Amino acid sequence: MKKPPYLPAFCVFFFLLYGSGASAQDTAARPAASPVRQRPKIGLVLSGGGAKGLAHIGILKAIDSAGLKVDYITGTSMGSIMGGLYAIGYSADSIEKIARHIDWDLLLSNQSSMRAMIMDEKDEYGKYDVELPWVDHWFRFATGVIEGQELWLKFSELFRPVYNIKDFSHFSIPFKCIATDISTGEAVVLDTGEIVSALRASMAIPSVFTAVEYGGRKLVDGGVVRNFPVRDVRAMGADIVIGSDLSGPPKTPDQVTNALQVLLQVAFFREAADTRTEIPLCTIYVHQPLDKYGMGNFGEANAIIEEGLKEGRKLYPRLKALADSLNAIYGPQEIVKDRLPSVFPVKVSAFTVKGLKNTSQGFFIQSMNLETNHYYTAHDLSRMVRRAFGTRYYDRITYSLAPQPDGSSRVDFEVEENPLTFAKIGLNYNQFSGISAILNLTSRDFFTPTSRDLVTVNIGQNFRMRAEHLQYFSRRANFTFSVAPQYDHFQITTYNNKYKEAGLYGQSYFRMDSHFGYSTNRNLTIGLGSRWEYTEYDPSITSSLDFKGDNNFFTSYAFVRSNTLDRPVYPKRGFKLNMEADHVFDQDPRVQYFAGSQPLSDTSFSSAPYERFLVNYDQYVRVAERYTLEAHLQGGLNLHYRNNIMNEFSIGGLTDQFHNQVTFAGLREGTFYSASIAEGALALRYQLFNNVLITGKANVLFNNFINKSNFFTTPDFLSGYALTFTYNFALGPLELSAMYCDQSRSVLGYLNIGIPF
Repeated sequence: MKKPPYLPAFCVFFFLLYGSGASAQDTAARPAASPVRQRPKIGLVLSGGGAKGLAHIGILKAIDSAGLKVDYITGTSMGSIMGGLYAIGYSADSIEKIARHIDWDLLLSNQSSMRAMIMDEKDEYGKYDVELPWVDHWFRFATGVIEGQELWLKFSELFRPVYNIKDFSHFSIPFKCIATDISTGEAVVLDTGEIVSALRASMAIPSVFTAVEYGGRKLVDGGVVRNFPVRDVRAMGADIVIGSDLSGPPKTPDQVTNALQVLLQVAFFREAADTRTEIPLCTIYVHQPLDKYGMGNFGEANAIIEEGLKEGRKLYPRLKALADSLNAIYGPQEIVKDRLPSVFPVKVSAFTVKGLKNTSQGFFIQSMNLETNHYYTAHDLSRMVRRAFGTRYYDRITYSLAPQPDGSSRVDFEVEENPLTFAKIGLNYNQFSGISAILNLTSRDFFTPTSRDLVTVNIGQNFRMRAEHLQYFSRRANFTFSVAPQYDHFQITTYNNKYKEAGLYGQSYFRMDSHFGYSTNRNLTIGLGSRWEYTEYDPSITSSLDFKGDNNFFTSYAFVRSNTLDRPVYPKRGFKLNMEADHVFDQDPRVQYFAGSQPLSDTSFSSAPYERFLVNYDQYVRVAERYTLEAHLQGGLNLHYRNNIMNEFSIGGLTDQFHNQVTFAGLREGTFYSASIAEGALALRYQLFNNVLITGKANVLFNNFINKSNFFTTPDFLSGYALTFTYNFALGPLELSAMYCDQSRSVLGYLNIGIPF
C-alpha cells in the first residue's frame, strides 16, 4: 500500500489503542476508536552521527513549522546537543543560526583562540605535530585526541540560561541523553547534574575525544551502545515518537582505510544491532544516512544542514497532518514560542577551585582577573577562562554556577593542569632548508617558579638550536625577562646578476639575546633588550664575489610586538606587528673579500657603529565566508651602512626561516642582499574545501632608497607573484607554489610541508 502523505485524525486513536510502537504507515488505514481523554504525549529522538547530526535541524524546523508541541526529548552524541538546545528553549531557527556561525575547526580542536595566549607563548603555540606530556617518569597518552576546551566554553555559553537547573526534567521540555560507562560498557542515562558535562560525555567519541568524569564514572559517547534511544523517550511517557536516525550501514572493508576508521568501526559495532531494535518503537521514523558525509565533516556543516532542511520539507506534510488531527480531537494546543529563560549577568559572590597541584589558587584566580561581588555574563567567564588557559599551565578548565540563598552564585572551577614538562615533535620539509625533524623539550618551573624553559633542536640538512629561559615576574605575566641563545647553520646558494646560481656558502649565525618585556594586555608587549651576534661565512663553491670570515657585535634595542591573530597557521582575522629600533655597537670584522678565487687586499670593512630599524606587519581580514584577504608590509633600514658587512637583508623565498630574511614571492632565498628595503604584498586566500586552500599573492620590493652597500649590486625595484595550493593534514600544511618574478622572467616551483623551526 502506498504511504499516505498525511495522518488523519483517527490515526491518533490507533496510536493509543493498538500500541505506540507501530509505524505511521501501518496505522493509516485503522478505524477510529473511542475518544481518549488525555492528549497523547509526543517524544522526539535524535541519534548521534557526528557532523551529520546537524541534519537534525531540518527535522526541528519541520516540527516548529507544523505547530507540534514536543513533550519529551532524548538524544545521543550530536543528537543530544541538538536536542538539548531545543529542550531548554532555543527555536529551530536559532539553532540553525548558531550552527552556521560556529568555528567548528576551533571548537573541535585542542586549541583555544591564539588571542587568549599571553604574548610570550604565542610563538610556540600550535607549532608541533605531537605533544607528549611527561608524567611519573614516562610519557602519558590521553584517552582521546581532543580535549575540547573551546567546546566546554561554547556549551557553557549556550546553556547558561539553565545554569540553575540540575534536573533535566525541569527544562521547558524534559530531556535525557545517553553516554557509555567505559568500565562496564553499559549505557548510562543522564538526566541530572551539570548539563554541559552531560552533553560533553554523550559526545565523547572513543579515541577522538577524551573521556569525561561524571558522577564517579568515566564516560564516553553513548552511541557506542545506544545511538538511537527510543526506549528511553517511551519510558518518559511518550505515546507518539518522532525519530530522526542518521546511522548508516557499517563501512565495507574497502572503505576502512586508516587506523581511526578501524577504531570507530569496532567502537560502534554494537550500536547498529541496538538501533535495529529501536526503530520499530518509532511512530514516525526519519532515516537520513547522508552516506557522502563522514562523522568528522564539520567543514561541510552548511551542506549537511541543507540536506536536513530538504528532509524536513518532505516530512512537514506528515507532521502538519498529525498536528491538525490532534487539534481536531483535543482542541488547539498553545505553543510557547519563546521558551528560553532570560539571561542576566550573574553576581559571583564566591568561588572554589579543584584540581590544582602545581599552581596556586592565587595564581589561577589572578590570571583570570576574577573578583568576587562582581557581575559576569557567560561571555565574560569564557574570556576569563581563556586568560588562564593562555598561561599554558592548564589543559582543561570547566566551571559550573551554584545559586546561593541571597540570589548570587558561587562559581566552581574544575581544573586539569598540564604536566610541567612536554616533549614535542614536528616534521618539516622545505625546498630551501631540506627535510628536518624538530625536537622540543619544554618545562615550566624547572629552575624558578613561574618560569618556562625550552630547548628546540632542528636535525636535518641544516642544523639549528635554540634555548630560552623565560621568567614571569607577576601572576598576570605582565613583566617578563628572557635569556635565549640560538645557533643556525645554513647552506645558502648565491646568484649572479642574471638570476642564475653562481656559488654556495655556509652561513653560521649565533646570538645570545636577553630582554625585559612589559605586556599591557594579551596582545601587546613593549620592552628593551641587548644581544651579542656572531656571523661567519665560509664559501664552498665560490662565485664571482664572495666573503670569507666572521664578524661579531653587540646590539641594544627597543621593541614593540603585537599579535591579535586568531590561530597560528592560516589565520582568518587579526594582525601581527614586530617593530624594533637598534643601535649596533662597534664591530670586529675579520673578513676576506674575493673576486673569483683571488682575495682583494684593498677592501676595508667598517667597524663603525650604526642604527637599524625593522618593521614586519601582517593583517588578515575575512572578507567572505571562504575568502581571507592578507596584507604584508616589511621594512628594514641600516643607516650609515656602506662599508659595514654581514648584517644585510637577504631577499627571497616564501617561508621565513633565517636571520635577516625578507620573504619575496618570485625569487629563491638569498637571491639579493640589500642595506635598505621596503616590501609590500597583497594576497587573497580561498577555502576550496575544509582542508584545501588556494592563495594568490602579489608583492613589490624597493631597495637602496636610503643606503646602498658597496659590496652588493641589487635592483632598486622588484615585483613578483605566487599561486599556492595548500592541503592541511596531520603533519601541518602541504604548500605547493608556482612563483614568477617580472625581472627574472622565470617561473619557479616551491614546496613546503609542515611548520619550520
